[in-house]
Amino acid sequence: MFDKRSGSLKIMVTGSGKLDYYRHGGDSLQGRYHFYRLHPLMLQELNPPDQETLTNLLRYGGFPEPFLAADDRQSRRWSREYRTRIIYDELTSLEQVKDTSAIEALTIRLPDLVASPLSVDALRQDLRVAHETVQRWLAMIENLYMIFRIFPFGAPHIRAVKKEAKHYHFDWTLISDPGRRFENFMACQLLAYCHYRQDYEGEETELRFFRDIDRREVDFVLMKDQQPTHFIECKTKNKSVNPALKYLLQRFSRHAVRSNRPGAS
Repeated sequence: MFDKRSGSLKIMVTGSGKLDYYRHGGDSLQGRYHFYRLHPLMLQELNPPDQETLTNLLRYGGFPEPFLAADDRQSRRWSREYRTRIIYDELTSLEQVKDTSAIEALTIRLPDLVASPLSVDALRQDLRVAHETVQRWLAMIENLYMIFRIFPFGAPHIRAVKKEAKHYHFDWTLISDPGRRFENFMACQLLAYCHYRQDYEGEETELRFFRDIDRREVDFVLMKDQQPTHFIECKTKNKSVNPALKYLLQRFSRHAVRSNRPGAS
């Protein structure tokens, strides 16, 4: 149908994370479609993008159903049903999984670890499974867009940590601590921006974080063509500038440095 009527016919196909699985198999459609990743709502997509809207986004999450309902009970129920559907429906239909209850336990444990380097070895000990098993489970739930991971930014002239990743949840209401929830929210907003630049503009953009062996940390580093363009620190209070931002500025003086907090422009 598309080959015969491509001049007059436009088709939009939407779906869950299953689409990302299935598009890698079957007939190649190279050149006949564009792949876009849908994200939770972004602040600038809403009208008006003011403090009240930001407060509601942080409270109810960015998925349309709980956000529009603006009800705490509805938000909690939606999160539980979302987790159950992904693990017991989508995941089991795509992967050979024997211990779904352990994977669910992993997803319940992960929100407490947001914003810190994710130790697979610690998770292995908690869940009493092999290191490779935890890695595989993390990849599974990441492929189904429950979580995403970002990796350290390093350069030849900075002594950066290069191994452990940080992870965040697309449903940031799972994080109870206000500061960590805001950081998770900002991670989602920045990842959506990176994916837009990749999927629509065709640019090589990436979201990373900075942490070095001297324990200096910056929450996010925006990359383009493997070079940093922005260093971003997230705070819920108007505190002094993070010294790590100044450290990076000295080494990448042409790049923007920003400290974001709720209500800041």
